[in-house]
Amino acid sequence: MEMFTTTSAAHRRSSDCIIVGVYGNGKPGKGAADIDAASKGHLGKLIKQGDISGKPGSTLLLSSVPGVKAKRVLVVGLGKTGKFGIRQLRGATGAAARVVRDSPAKDVVSYLGLEDVADADVYYRARYTVETIGNSIYKFTETKTGRHSRKAPLKKIGIAAGSRGDATKALRGAEHAQAIVDGMSLARDLGNLPPNICTPAYLARTAQKIARQNKSVSTRVLGEAEIKRLGMHSFLSVTAGTTLPAKLILMQYKGAGRDKPVVLVGKGITFDAGGISLKPGPGMDEMKFDMCGAASVIATMLVVAKLRLPINLNVVVPACENLPSGTATRPGDIISSMSGKTIEVLNTDAEGRLILCDALTYSRRFKPEVIIDVATLTGACVVALGQHRTAVMSSNDKLANEITAAGISADDRGWHMPMAEEYEKQLKSNFADFANVGGRDGGAITAACFLGKFTEGMNWAHLDIAGTAWQSGVAKGSTGRPVPMLSEFILRRSRVIP
Repeated sequence: MEMFTTTSAAHRRSSDCIIVGVYGNGKPGKGAADIDAASKGHLGKLIKQGDISGKPGSTLLLSSVPGVKAKRVLVVGLGKTGKFGIRQLRGATGAAARVVRDSPAKDVVSYLGLEDVADADVYYRARYTVETIGNSIYKFTETKTGRHSRKAPLKKIGIAAGSRGDATKALRGAEHAQAIVDGMSLARDLGNLPPNICTPAYLARTAQKIARQNKSVSTRVLGEAEIKRLGMHSFLSVTAGTTLPAKLILMQYKGAGRDKPVVLVGKGITFDAGGISLKPGPGMDEMKFDMCGAASVIATMLVVAKLRLPINLNVVVPACENLPSGTATRPGDIISSMSGKTIEVLNTDAEGRLILCDALTYSRRFKPEVIIDVATLTGACVVALGQHRTAVMSSNDKLANEITAAGISADDRGWHMPMAEEYEKQLKSNFADFANVGGRDGGAITAACFLGKFTEGMNWAHLDIAGTAWQSGVAKGSTGRPVPMLSEFILRRSRVIP
């Protein structure tokens, strides 16, 4: 997608479609007011007739508006005046994008960013606009037959700005947004693919493809023999019940000389049946999304590479399946980890932490400035936070606050949950150094405490994305979260946001 900015008045801009807004009281937004003046009150008449509503999400597509160069004018409702914030901007933009997606328009210019948006400057208004349009026109048709167009005709997205200075900032926001959209689309594709296609080997090939297409990225893939030599028996215990071999995917981006890297570790369970602790049948198909942590960190590497950010980034992905069989790990088994610590497996469906603990131990060799693991780790997190916010947990409150602040700016929000010794005690085992579960109470927190046993002395945080990585129901599919949050975190660390 090509990004551009314009300082042209709405009625002067040549385009297949321009987007303008009207508030709930019938007051035209800045772009709509210009269109109305140029058309000698055409929009005003439609507002009075009730054809144009300022209700949030309402749209009306007009063609051949008198006095206007654009072929089409798409009018979208903005809601109440004085309450137009980030969510309202994204809601109006998304409603408009869904109309544009089904139209023959090849380019679109949004004038919605000219409105006064609470808590968002020119850079973020442009970024939210492009991200919203990009995500709204996303389609997954990879596994469908027949004539299913994967791409909308839209090729160019324009952002209206009030001055040349604003246009420069808006273009930077749009360019950053396009990279984030590309990353989110990759993460969504990986999550939406079925587990018979998106296997551990497929994730590895995807990482290798990114390296081939971006010279700043290198990728190594370790097989089970190498994983075993490293002493990652906790990781291998999860894959014991499947015939598909596990992979340890290692990606590296160097953009800042000898600086210590940021390390992202992503859970890559490409299908999770629960192992011997078998999950219930209903909804088990959604366990193909259990690799969304891996998808999001691989996708974030793509964002960083596309933007050529001045930072060093390493990505570590332990990838495997968790299935029941005669060779699968059993409840009660005691396994050793790469760190040398022993673990009593009380529930084989608490497998994500078993692959992540070895990946976190392996990541110590990079001497990271900060390390963040991302995982669809616990159903308890969904109970606590629903589908709305990612759980952020860390023994370092400063780091947790930095991540949650990045989520607020990216409009990909998280919530800082506690970690404390009293939760850690729930992992006590009579037979091993500790158990892999600590009971139902505080399940998301005890899972983080388990990982914390392998990250002592490190500047580490854990993101539980079990509630935010995908949607169920009619809109079932991967969301691409938390790619925006992670990208914002790294953009801030790179100091490139204006």
